[in-house]
Amino acid sequence: MQIFDPSIFPILAADGLTNGAVYALLSLALVLVFAVTRIIFIPMGEFVVFGTLTLASFQLGKVPGTLGLLLILLALAAVMEAVSQLQRRQARRAALTVAGAVVLGTALWGLASWIVPLKPPLPVQVLLTLALVGPLGPLLYRTVYQPLLNATVLVLLIASVALHLVLTGLALVFFGPEGSRTPPFAQGNLVLGQVTLSWQSLLVILVSALLMLGLFFFFERTMPGKALRATAVNRLGARLVGISPASAGTLTFTLAALIGALGGMLIGPSVAMTYDSGFLIGLKGFVGAIIGGLVSYPLAAAGALLVGLIESFASFSLSGWKEVIVFTLILPVLLWRSLMTRHTPEDEE
Repeated sequence: MQIFDPSIFPILAADGLTNGAVYALLSLALVLVFAVTRIIFIPMGEFVVFGTLTLASFQLGKVPGTLGLLLILLALAAVMEAVSQLQRRQARRAALTVAGAVVLGTALWGLASWIVPLKPPLPVQVLLTLALVGPLGPLLYRTVYQPLLNATVLVLLIASVALHLVLTGLALVFFGPEGSRTPPFAQGNLVLGQVTLSWQSLLVILVSALLMLGLFFFFERTMPGKALRATAVNRLGARLVGISPASAGTLTFTLAALIGALGGMLIGPSVAMTYDSGFLIGLKGFVGAIIGGLVSYPLAAAGALLVGLIESFASFSLSGWKEVIVFTLILPVLLWRSLMTRHTPEDEE
């Protein structure tokens, strides 16, 4: 076949590894969210979309609608938290919560309104994107999922589907129907014999690998990481030793949002992102997570890399069928996981 041509095969493999590296990050985030909170997080791809399109707005010198969404969620979360504190007779803490939200929201609005029209350098725009998209994770958790802390997995799944539809609609309102790309972080190509690879592809693979290594050290060497691991292993046991499920969920969603935003900025130069691209991208990460059984990080990452490679080779030889081929993968995997997985009852909260 033509794809095994020595001049084509490495290019397709590099393209597959580049996309697969981003899918692997999403898979790890999905496994983390499910392990800690039991939430099948359908809107994971929306963080990717908001990351890419927010950075694209900064490139045009426009304040993105992400800022408005962030301020609204911040106000809702502050009100919900203040009401909860008032019910516990903590009036002083409630006042501080509302005041802190007002100060933080004002600071974010003032900073974005001042610096965005100046079109700052790309690294500053990346930091601003992370500052706007990253907090969406914990705020969505506080406003949508934390009130459902003791709900069943099915109810949490329904909430995820609803949240996905809402975020997709908001992305259409904020960014419009047109697709956008972001500029590459590294220009030029690397020539290896007859094969030419872009520095951007190599950068994506390198950054993804470093981020996975960072997550490994976070879970192995830090107290917050060990707390998340303990919660993932046994939620009831984690509560008994003083680990708050709400705090664990907040930290988990913060990591997921940051990973999604970073993934969006990494994949943005190679894929024209539109308001509704998040579902397909998130689903490819979900296939990787399913291959890992929603519990194994290495298997999830390996499965996501496999998805990227299959997608790359399928897009070259059977471009019209590439999505079908990728998602058909999930059927034998689900059957295999169903036969091999030993079902155990959920932990009692």
